[in-house]
Amino acid sequence: MFVKQMEVGSFAVFAYIVACKRKMDALVIDPASDCEMIFEEAESRGYKIKYIVNTHSHVDHTMGNRRMKELTGAEIVIHEKEAYSLTHQPPYMLSMFGADPSPPADLLVRDGDYIKVGDVSLRVIHTPGHSPGSICLYGDGIVFTGDTLFVGGVGRTDLPGGSWKELVSSIKNKLFVLPDHTVVAPGHNYGQSPKSTIGRERIYNPFVGERGVY
Repeated sequence: MFVKQMEVGSFAVFAYIVACKRKMDALVIDPASDCEMIFEEAESRGYKIKYIVNTHSHVDHTMGNRRMKELTGAEIVIHEKEAYSLTHQPPYMLSMFGADPSPPADLLVRDGDYIKVGDVSLRVIHTPGHSPGSICLYGDGIVFTGDTLFVGGVGRTDLPGGSWKELVSSIKNKLFVLPDHTVVAPGHNYGQSPKSTIGRERIYNPFVGERGVY
């Protein structure tokens, strides 16, 4: 599995290209901005982007959907609980971010589904808390955590649909049960490093870790 982490736009968002090296099919996670750069990176390696996967519907993660779809023809994928909000973002939010509204999702997923490109298969883990339909994607020793779990942090829960209780439950019961060596690939570059591991966050994350000292 090929993975490329790319910080895009002005809000420290991490987008990811995930590809099958054998069949050359790929997906992109949260193409928030700099879509031409993401597309050119994939194209330069010979990868064809088949899916645009959103970890949740917030504007800072979905504002590149329209352009990425224009460039690739890829299908937009999101959890079923985020489908409505994906296309009904408040106008003031779109204006604040200078964002184009996203096209509707082509495919809706739920917990336990798999998103496949070539021989690569990512399991959908429904992790509500930051938003009702937030998801993480797990496969081949890496978990893409969106705004659920950061390096030394967690997603905010003060936005509509957020819940601190649900967020903590999602992290502890769905993410911290993954193998300790699992790489954490977060949705923002907010931490002291761009990636971490489940074992490190389970112990040292100051919000949900066992020791709470990073």
